[in-house]
Amino acid sequence: MAPTCPPKFDPARDIPDFTGKIILVTGGNSGIGYETVKMMLFKNARVYLAARSSNKGKAAVDQLETDTGRRAEFLELDLADLRSVRKAADTFLEKESRLDVLFNNGGVMIPPTEELSAQGYDLQFGTNVLGHFFLTELLLPALAESHAHSSVPARIINTSSSGYTTCPKRALFFDAVKGGPARDTLIKKWGKMQAPWNLYGASKAGNIFIANHYAKNHRNVVVSCSLHPGLIQSGIQRNAPAVLKFVSGIAFSAPNVGAYTQLWAGTTASPDEINGKYFTPVGVPKTPGGPSSDAELEAEVIAYLREAVEGF
Repeated sequence: MAPTCPPKFDPARDIPDFTGKIILVTGGNSGIGYETVKMMLFKNARVYLAARSSNKGKAAVDQLETDTGRRAEFLELDLADLRSVRKAADTFLEKESRLDVLFNNGGVMIPPTEELSAQGYDLQFGTNVLGHFFLTELLLPALAESHAHSSVPARIINTSSSGYTTCPKRALFFDAVKGGPARDTLIKKWGKMQAPWNLYGASKAGNIFIANHYAKNHRNVVVSCSLHPGLIQSGIQRNAPAVLKFVSGIAFSAPNVGAYTQLWAGTTASPDEINGKYFTPVGVPKTPGGPSSDAELEAEVIAYLREAVEGF
């Protein structure tokens, strides 16, 4: 049985009542996302559970209703397809004029390197970074309306990982994240074992970059941060080597513990406490290093993302 290591932060005790608040959680059908939705339902929020699979998403909504007595709203969202992101955002904005907390939680981890997003990007980058960037851009009016409604900044909570440490340097970054001969050459050079982790690192650094971007450029209406949830048992590890799956089953913490830091950042910490920062469990600020601290790369990635979503 995995250790839980209860932190000083206790979500059930410390999160205030969220009646009247609107929450969106990507990847909400399982793992950390499911636990985040669950706790926010317990706190009486109106919660949108966004997931790619309609069957799995609706099954999660049903199970959550059994668990909490409250029903989340299912929102179909495939982060690996910008057309789906646009459709999901339009659907949300047809129903709601504001959004108080956006948990950019969903993601994929070390899938086969031949898998690309619908628009031809590395699947991890396309899902974890590009999809979330576009969703956030489209939902900015609702986040701004939350601020206008409450005079309190809306929150964007970005689930990153300590995996950012394997992010390629700037000279290789953009070749790595877009399908094509240059990426294929890098994958061959890195090798079958290391390539997926380097690509994962690019996506996790990307999560930090977009968190920093919104923290700096939209701070009048939102606060934004990124975080490492800890070593957590999760379905995201389905592509991991057998030995990692074995170790995670023994030594990693349960998904509800993985949700603690993002729940703390999304509900309990003060806006000034989190804006523009990166956290490790639970709520411990840390300065990421390596390429993730490269300000020039960060600016180039944001420009790259803006260009990638044009026309969608």
